[in-house]
Amino acid sequence: MTEPICPPDLSARPHELVVERTFPAPPPVLFHAWTAGFDRWFAEPGAMVLTPEVNAPYFFETFHDGRRHPHYGRFLGVERDRLLVLTWVNEAGTRGHETVLRVELWPDGDGSAQRLTHSGFPDDETRAGHESAWRDLLERRLLPVVAERIGNRFGG
Repeated sequence: MTEPICPPDLSARPHELVVERTFPAPPPVLFHAWTAGFDRWFAEPGAMVLTPEVNAPYFFETFHDGRRHPHYGRFLGVERDRLLVLTWVNEAGTRGHETVLRVELWPDGDGSAQRLTHSGFPDDETRAGHESAWRDLLERRLLPVVAERIGNRFGG
């Protein structure tokens, strides 16, 4: 297994959030949504460079509030259909700090469960803003994409 180069030291930034939820799709569908399908629900279409391999850099941008928001980072851990760990940096959201996003997936009944852990925020205000945003994104943007993919895959 490839070891990540220079994982960030988050000890001076202990603020962390955890968001758990279930989805009506198996882990491979969610893994695809977090990787090759990321620009279907989060990144702007056509504004993403992302190869899920340890130490590989990524870039994408979002557009809201009338402006573009570039995001950068690198993958620290990848286990297909189970785990993604990546650094997460953007000017507005993380205030330029290198945070760490961990997405864990596992089977749960007919679907799967997901635990999203986002660590390394400089303060509780930034953490709380991200927690609210992640909950909203998972519900309003990721869930419909996952449901559509399952429907298409099984003829629904």
